[in-house]
Amino acid sequence: MKKQFIYFVAILAILSSCSTTQKVPPEIQVEKALINQTIDMYFEGWMTGDTTLLGKAMHATCQLKNVKDEKVLVFDRAKYLSFFKPRPRRENAGGRVLEIDVTSNIATAKCEIQTADRLYIDYFNMMKLDGRWYIVDKIATNRAKTEKEMGKN
Repeated sequence: MKKQFIYFVAILAILSSCSTTQKVPPEIQVEKALINQTIDMYFEGWMTGDTTLLGKAMHATCQLKNVKDEKVLVFDRAKYLSFFKPRPRRENAGGRVLEIDVTSNIATAKCEIQTADRLYIDYFNMMKLDGRWYIVDKIATNRAKTEKEMGKN
């Protein structure tokens, strides 16, 4: 709990120090910091195959969608979690939040996960329930990295 509070304060400080053309209200900054906590939990679970962390970030009704061969594939939370197995943390990989938009108790987040050879883009629809943010839906795409992106020229 103490670690989460320190993390929350650090994120809040970073967000408040960023200069933007539009002033973000303090209550939105707080919500964005809380959303980042949920997404960081998701990233950590994704990187390590920890379905407990992944599941904690996603609401029980969460659906995950992507496109394969021009068809939309839909996975419920249980099926999606079944794709993961515990493993050592992925090397040369990481996740970051690109954008967050908050309106009251709903939000969208655009995120990126990079591995050594692939780039994943996820859009999360999120809802705040009982004081916590959850991923309620995810759409995703991915592609192979270019040689330049992999550091090969």
